[in-house]
Amino acid sequence: MKKIEAIIKPFKLDEVKDALNAIGIQGMTVTEVKGFGRQKGHVELYRGAEYDISFIPKVKIEAVVAAGMVEKAVSTIEEKAKTGKIGDGKIFVYSLEQVIRIRTGETGDSAI
Repeated sequence: MKKIEAIIKPFKLDEVKDALNAIGIQGMTVTEVKGFGRQKGHVELYRGAEYDISFIPKVKIEAVVAAGMVEKAVSTIEEKAKTGKIGDGKIFVYSLEQVIRIRTGETGDSAI
């Protein structure tokens, strides 16, 4: 089992979520986050004053998938989240030792 974390632009969330559902990934956690990478934020003008916006709003998607679904899930996220511009985000893949469904006590792939 693997955990996939993807940091993407907020307006791409629905497109990514729908695409993941279409390939059979049913559960995910979505969190609104702020951060920056190479773009290092930007400057905005509001009522004549400049404001340095260091942290850009992003969305973090977390999904746990069977090992056989990782490549398909990652390529789907990459395809749907890509705009070709700076700040498109990152995808991280982690190994999981154990998953347990609290309600039933199921473990492993059946708990996903």
